[in-house]
Amino acid sequence: MLLRPTFSRLVGVLLLTLALPNFAATVDPFEEVNRKVFGFNEVLDRWLVKPSAKVYQWVMPEALNRGVTNFFDNVGEVSNAVNSGLQGDLRQSGKSLGRLAINTTVGMGGLFDVATDWGIEERNEDFGQTLAVWGVGDGPYIVLPLMGGRYLRDALAIAPDAYLSPLDQIDDVRTRNSLWAANLLDKRADLLDAERLISGDRYTFIREIYIQQREVATTNGQVEDDFGDDF
Repeated sequence: MLLRPTFSRLVGVLLLTLALPNFAATVDPFEEVNRKVFGFNEVLDRWLVKPSAKVYQWVMPEALNRGVTNFFDNVGEVSNAVNSGLQGDLRQSGKSLGRLAINTTVGMGGLFDVATDWGIEERNEDFGQTLAVWGVGDGPYIVLPLMGGRYLRDALAIAPDAYLSPLDQIDDVRTRNSLWAANLLDKRADLLDAERLISGDRYTFIREIYIQQREVATTNGQVEDDFGDDF
């Protein structure tokens, strides 16, 4: 049974996050423990999650698979809109709300990404990015059981993001958990091809990719150019 975050828990998470020290000097101070948790996650993925994702990808027609991904992406527009607003980016918040309205109606409940075809591009925003805009430091890199590696700030943002999801508002526990599981399985299936690019030490490779992706996400693609002063 998935735990549903309450308002008091969210307040506690926010206060704890705001008190985070900045671990910029040492990104991965808990690497020894992280690698053990990473190893556990790898075993679980190898024997359960990845085989399930392969079966899912095999039995799902491409069009239907794309539709499922579009549906969950559309559900995520609620979080995108709220977090963009909390970051003070009302223009982007309006775009996310527009995408939600268009894809939910014209896109048949989100199965079709009509908004992108109309030139309204998706931009994913989460509470971890919001906290970064508010000045909260990354915190150390940690690996969570089942959920993988992320900054401590982003780990503490999991509960608020879950609270914002319309899936969490479904009262029937079995239906809610089934949708969460389907979402995770769909995301894992989408990563099957990408993981072929992993080379060298898997732990280090995945950690560095995560760090790079979060830098791009929290700056909305405005990554500092280290060579700017040389030319």
